[in-house]
Amino acid sequence: MKIILIGYMGSGKTTLAKALATTKKIPFIDLDDYIATQEKISVQNIFATKGEIYFRKKEAFYLQQLLNREDNFILSLGGGTPCFGNNMLLIQQAFNTLSIYLKYSPHSLYQRLEKEKGRPLLKGVKREDLEEFISKHLFERAPFYHQATYTVIMDGLTLEESLQQLLKIMNSSHPHFL
Repeated sequence: MKIILIGYMGSGKTTLAKALATTKKIPFIDLDDYIATQEKISVQNIFATKGEIYFRKKEAFYLQQLLNREDNFILSLGGGTPCFGNNMLLIQQAFNTLSIYLKYSPHSLYQRLEKEKGRPLLKGVKREDLEEFISKHLFERAPFYHQATYTVIMDGLTLEESLQQLLKIMNSSHPHFL
């Protein structure tokens, strides 16, 4: 089974995917890291030197490549991945795949992101404008995120509680995947 975690930047996709992979003893893949390895250049440098359109094309290509694999893994996507091209359709149609949206309120995301530096999408956004920026972005992305197989409301959950929610979903959806 392929478990795909989606959500806005700062929603803990990578952290939870790693924890889930460790618990289930299956591989973890971060799509951005996978792209950087395949392209032999960091995602930030891809954006800077080749542009977002190039990146989004490669992102869709490598997502399809991973979805076509037959092995089990936990995959964390970039926050924008579900929102471009036909990526959500690819995920929905992929065999033996379960997608989970890690949903936070805009205020919770603001609290998680306000101290972070270096995220390309936040470059140039003033701290006092950050929560409004997140709210607008979430509004635009919600139709894509809500196409996930499951949604987990993350506000107020600890890492362990979040992990238990994901394990419960996995076990109830696919009891053989223990």
